[in-house]
Amino acid sequence: MRLTSNSFNDGGSIPAKHAMKAIPGGANVSPHIKISDVPPGSVSLAIIFVDRHPMARNWVHWLVTGLAAKDTEIAEGSSMNRMPTGCLELANTFGFSGYGGPQPPRGSGVHRYELAAYALSANPDTGRGELSEKAFLALIENKVLAKSAITGGFENS
Repeated sequence: MRLTSNSFNDGGSIPAKHAMKAIPGGANVSPHIKISDVPPGSVSLAIIFVDRHPMARNWVHWLVTGLAAKDTEIAEGSSMNRMPTGCLELANTFGFSGYGGPQPPRGSGVHRYELAAYALSANPDTGRGELSEKAFLALIENKVLAKSAITGGFENS
């Protein structure tokens, strides 16, 4: 399985439009996602976008579950208005449902964000509230058929 994005290159910088509106140039636009080579037997897909900077403590910016295995592309800016039918955008660590872009503290350096997709053998029962990455991974641990991830950097200078 392979995850790519037209919004940013793996290892590159995340454009400001994907950051929260409190950041100069921020528009909180969710990134484009393309998943290819989904393994046979996949029932659903899940997406998670996490800040890996030590001070962020794996802050969840976006968690989507219940994507049908055929829903392999999500257009930029789709969060909360053009998502595939049947998927669920859970509450992020900010406390609201849907995508919440980067908003690192000014002067904290470059934060590395991981955007990951999981192919699952079954739909996990995640509820509708906020889940930490650790809790999400515990719910899917026996259901993961494949994972693919890319990273991007963002700094609030």
